[in-house]
Amino acid sequence: MITVEEAEKIIHSRVKDFGLEEISFENCLGRVLAKDIIADRDLPPFNRVTMDGIAINFSSFEKGNRQFKIAGTQAAGDESLEIDKPGECIEIMTGAALPKSTDTVIRYEDVVIENGFATITSTQIVKGQSVHLRGIDKKQNEVVAQANKLITPATVGMAASVGLKILPVKKLPKVIIISSGDELVDVEDNPGPFQIRRSNNYMVRAALQKYGLKADLKHILDDSAKTVKLIAQCLEEYEVIILSGGISMGKFDFIPEALELASVKKLFHKVQQRPGKPFWFGEHKNNTLVFAFPGNPVSTFMCLHRYFFPWLKASLGLPSTHKFAFLNNDFSFAPNLKYFLQVQLKNENGKILATPFEGNGSGDFSNLIDAQAFIELPAEQNNFAKGEIFRIWPFE
Repeated sequence: MITVEEAEKIIHSRVKDFGLEEISFENCLGRVLAKDIIADRDLPPFNRVTMDGIAINFSSFEKGNRQFKIAGTQAAGDESLEIDKPGECIEIMTGAALPKSTDTVIRYEDVVIENGFATITSTQIVKGQSVHLRGIDKKQNEVVAQANKLITPATVGMAASVGLKILPVKKLPKVIIISSGDELVDVEDNPGPFQIRRSNNYMVRAALQKYGLKADLKHILDDSAKTVKLIAQCLEEYEVIILSGGISMGKFDFIPEALELASVKKLFHKVQQRPGKPFWFGEHKNNTLVFAFPGNPVSTFMCLHRYFFPWLKASLGLPSTHKFAFLNNDFSFAPNLKYFLQVQLKNENGKILATPFEGNGSGDFSNLIDAQAFIELPAEQNNFAKGEIFRIWPFE
């Protein structure tokens, strides 16, 4: 049995680059940007008006003029109008290009317009107000969105603003999730007295979707020959296999044997942790990775967040982030195992507090509905005091 740190090191030694692909900017939310987005022109591309009102030359106001003759009206998208005299103004709308003969915009709320004249009623006027200057956000050829970051709605908007309909993104691995066990039936089936509906595979697939990863699903019964055949087939078709169940010491736990028969090299089996001690990890000669998690839902969920997602983020070039919280209650755990305790999180005056929320063991997946994270408690310690700081693995 290896430590959590050793397991993490082995898994991260198998970080892979799956290459790039190009997809529509409208379908790339949650994917990882593979190359910087560059501004094709200044942003904004002109001195942009940010308030409906009138555009004036501030020097006239500075000399005491408060009444301005309206020389014309300019909408957003119109060619700029100009004033010929200091005592003139342009009635102008938000988004319009500021006329070169003006430098300041007075909003409608601060003027009275009568008989073709606009009278300024406010004394709090500042030169250059309500104008978004050309290039103040970004200059042409500057980076407007950096690579190796998740694409957000703001990234999509930026891509549209610089005319990029196709974006290069990090390619995601082809993943299959395999559940196992005669006791599991499908969602729409009526389970027998001693059966349950499959849920782990759907839970894992839903968690993967936040990275834009759409995994396939398979289920195998407790049959050694069928298990070997399916795993061998999946090793040829997929780059990552995630298994849930069938890896402990039970008489019908055929997965470790099937993986060995399929020539998957075992890199470790069993980790000094709770939940998830039977976790199995290996690699096929064609570089397909196998994450075989225990079948209990909380074990699967914890291993997914503690091991698979950090590996996936590293493979996609995303930076690793460490989050910590203060334990909000005293807690004790005797076995010499690193304990991943479910907790509820609360932000109190800028401090993240983690309140233990144990539930009824690793089979109690209903507890995951109300918890927000796992807190990682070290194996070399038995008693954990309120106020101590430990690393957390948020899942909500």
